[in-house]
Amino acid sequence: MATRLVQITMKAHDDHALGRFWAEALGWGVDSEGPGVTNLEPVGFSYPDPVAVCVDVVAGPEPKTVKNRVHLDLATTSAAHQAELVARLKELGATPADVGQGDVPWTVLADPEGNEFCVLEPRPLYRDTGPIAGVVVDCADPREMARFWGEVMDWTVHEVTDDHARMRSSQGVGPYLEFIRTPDPKIVWNRVHLDVRPYPGDDMASEADRLRALGATVPDFDQSALAWTVLADPEGNEFCLLSPR
Repeated sequence: MATRLVQITMKAHDDHALGRFWAEALGWGVDSEGPGVTNLEPVGFSYPDPVAVCVDVVAGPEPKTVKNRVHLDLATTSAAHQAELVARLKELGATPADVGQGDVPWTVLADPEGNEFCVLEPRPLYRDTGPIAGVVVDCADPREMARFWGEVMDWTVHEVTDDHARMRSSQGVGPYLEFIRTPDPKIVWNRVHLDVRPYPGDDMASEADRLRALGATVPDFDQSALAWTVLADPEGNEFCLLSPR
């Protein structure tokens, strides 16, 4: 049994407006919109496919109070492309953000609801990822996170050090999932989280049991009305186990 990363979920005060921002930012389409939920994916995409990690924007009343522990890195192909993308994102409503990055070659921005993200300088590693170069998770122990997530999913671990770890779909397509050592502790429920999905024919309850045996925990709230299972990784980052598909 195994899962794969299929999407990230962002909480938003206005899911419609934030969804439209990210659709424009990524050059994607709005796949569906319902009360409080806006789903984004590449135009012509057949979900799920490892060539892309989709984005769900979900309405929630909680205010953003701290730097997100999960963010997106956007890929560029040249210095001119990076400058053009930053300018276009600012026109769409993004603003410069200071997360203590100092003098770096990438640009840190925040979307209209304050969610931080990075526009990377061109890097050969990300030349074929699509607009999202990586989904980045702050953590205290990249090695342990790579161990856990490498067993949760059938993705391939490409690099592990004390300071960062990187993995990607075993098919060698789509964005990377990266873990970066940071000193900040997790203190609030994540506004951006990962969603994983088992393969068709797998049993969701058995998969949840397997993930708990690997070190996942169950957050303390009533999940009886949910069609999915909410778990947390060894550092407390919430994620959703969706139904097989």
